[in-house]
Formats: sequence, C-alpha cells, structure tokens
Amino acid sequence: MEYVILAVVIALVTAGVAGYLLVSGRRSKQLPPPEAPTATPTITAPPAEPRVGEEAETPREEPRRTIEEVGLPTADEIVTEPTALEDPVMAAPPAPEVEVPAPTAGRLIRLRARLARSQNALGKGLLTLLSREHLDEDTWEEIEDTLLTADVGVKPTQELVERLRERVRVLGTRTPQELRTLLREELLALVGTDFDRTVRTESDLDTPGIVMVVGVNGTGKTTTTGKLARVLVADGRSVVLGAADTFRAAAADQLQTWGERVGARTVRGPEGGDPASVAFDAVKEGIAESADVVLIDTAGRLHTKTGLMDELGKVKRVVEKHGPLDEVLLVLDATTGQNGLVQARVFAEVVDITGIVLTKLDGTAKGGIVVAVQRELGVPVKLIGLGEGPDDLAPFEPEAFVDALLGD
Repeated sequence: MEYVILAVVIALVTAGVAGYLLVSGRRSKQLPPPEAPTATPTITAPPAEPRVGEEAETPREEPRRTIEEVGLPTADEIVTEPTALEDPVMAAPPAPEVEVPAPTAGRLIRLRARLARSQNALGKGLLTLLSREHLDEDTWEEIEDTLLTADVGVKPTQELVERLRERVRVLGTRTPQELRTLLREELLALVGTDFDRTVRTESDLDTPGIVMVVGVNGTGKTTTTGKLARVLVADGRSVVLGAADTFRAAAADQLQTWGERVGARTVRGPEGGDPASVAFDAVKEGIAESADVVLIDTAGRLHTKTGLMDELGKVKRVVEKHGPLDEVLLVLDATTGQNGLVQARVFAEVVDITGIVLTKLDGTAKGGIVVAVQRELGVPVKLIGLGEGPDDLAPFEPEAFVDALLGD
C-alpha cells in the first residue's frame, strides 16, 4: 500500500514540472513586430502556432477600395467574341507538299549509265569472244555459256549463236566496230523491236483506264505501283490508287504515302478485308472523280497457293463489272532469274498478263531475263526498275537497253 501511494505522488510531481516547463517555453518566444499597414495588402504565411488568450493579436483594420477605385477595362480591351486558341496537340497535321515528278521522256537514257554498270559484262564478254582471231568450237561454246549465264534462255541462245555463226562467216574480216554493229543488230532482234510497249491507261469507255498490278511477295510490287503513279502524274494524268493488298497494313500505308507525294488519292479498306471489295470501290471512286487512271495494287500472291491465286481471279472479275481491265502488269524481280519464269507462267494462267515490269535490273548481270520472259509469256517488258529512287522506273526502250549492254 505504501508503494502505491509513493508512485502516485511521483507521477503528480512529474506532471506538474512538465506543465511548468511548457508554459515557460511559450512565454519565452519572441513575437515578430506587426507590419505597418500599406495600401496594398501583403499576404503572409500563417503563424507556426495559433495565438490565443493573452497572446492573441489585436485585429487590424485593412483599407478597402471603393467601387470608384476599381479599374474597369476600356472599350478597346473588351472582346465581343471569344477567340479560339489552336491547340498544337490537336491541330491537324500540315498537308504534305505535292512533288512534281521528272518527265518520263528519255528517262531510260538518263538511267543508262546505271544500267550499263550492271549489264556491261554481258556485252563486253560477247564482244571479247567474237574478236578472237580464230572462232573455234570452244569459243562458240563460251559464247553460249555467256548467254545462258545471263538468263537469255536455251532456245533464244541457240538462235542467236546460229545467226552469229552465219554472219561472221559471211563477214570474213572482223573489225571491232563491225563486230559491235553486228552484235547490236542481233541483240535488238532478240529483244524485239516490234512489240507495243505502251502502258495502256486509256479506256475505250467513258470510264478511267484501269491498271491492275500483280506479282509475288518481295518483287517490289507496291513500290512499283507508287512509282507508276508518279510516271502518270508526270505525263499530266490524274490518278486514283486502290490498296487491295489488305493482308498487310504496311502495304496500304506505303501506297498512300506514294499517292500523297503526287496528290493522288488512295482508296483502302480495313486490314484483312475483302481485296475485291477495295478494288471495286477504287474504280467506283475513280469514276466519280472523273480520274484518268485507277491503279490497283493487289496482294503479293505466292503462286504455290491455289486459294490465293483464285482470289486474285476474283479481284479481276469484280473490277470488270465497271469495265474491262486495260492493263495487267506482272512485276518480276530480275535477280530471281529463271524462277521468275515459273511465277510468270502461273500468273498468266489466272489473269491475262498484258505487260511485264522488271524490277532491280540494276542489281543483276542477268539482263537476258528480258528476252526469256518475253518468250515465255509472249508479252513485252514495258517498264524496268533501276534503283531505289522515286523516279527510277523507266519505260523499256530496246535500243537504249542494248546500247547499255554493249557500252560505249
């Protein structure tokens, strides 16, 4: 019992001492002197602790402005209608600058040096062999091998060698210039100068010309379609593009970018949609806009997949509800060589190919594919691609092509 009373007494004494120290600490703090009132009230931070009781500060009367002292806006400062500020985030992107493509006339001549760099080995090799003093059987076999290596094809090679044998025998003495003239004539005959290589883009009906571009993946088909649009615009034609390759969103985006560069509108559908429907709508829009040409880019079909090839035939049939196709261009990669002939043969069975576009011809020494593919399909090479630039698609001109083979 005595211990309990002693603990209570100690607790009371401790509480009393703590309270005394707390009150003394508060009284020892110095209050900041009050600031003199000014005409403009000053905003100060609130005190660290509330001031109550004896420490409470006497309220101060702050001057107040009358209604006459409040400044009002002048008539010039009053805006009758709110001005909308353009949000830089939500603002529409600037329209792309429309380019003016280079004219197509003489384009292959301008690209001749690029073509000659890749094809020169064929022409120079033939000239070197024909310039030998004695043309024995081994030499003629080398000539055949040179032509076959360049993908000219077996039958065209045999025909060319037979004609060269006969003409060299009749010619007798052979100067370098005579040999060059002889070889140029025979190569021109092999490539063919009697084909109509015009890309048909004019319809016999009161509708735009309709051009469908087909080919397997990786041949540069979509790029070729965009470059062809530039060729047509350079010649003063108005173009509508149909992005019927709905299996790759990137293909539609790429085609639209090509179109925007030259002011051509692109009709596209949802990713994975019906390609035939997109092609149909593109021709419909072309008719509504009175466009000169509608270019339809189809999906890159693998010729080994029968279902996809059948779908390509469906695209052709649906488009022809508006009118007949004026041109069906098959895009082939010149670097694939003889494999390109297999592709060409299968596509020709599905759609009626009317012309060939050979891309990447500057990246291969096998220029003989021009001869081989024309023999295979019986249709001419109409366009060739000679680089990555936007204007590196040129109309095929046999004379310029052969001159590039032989060099200067």
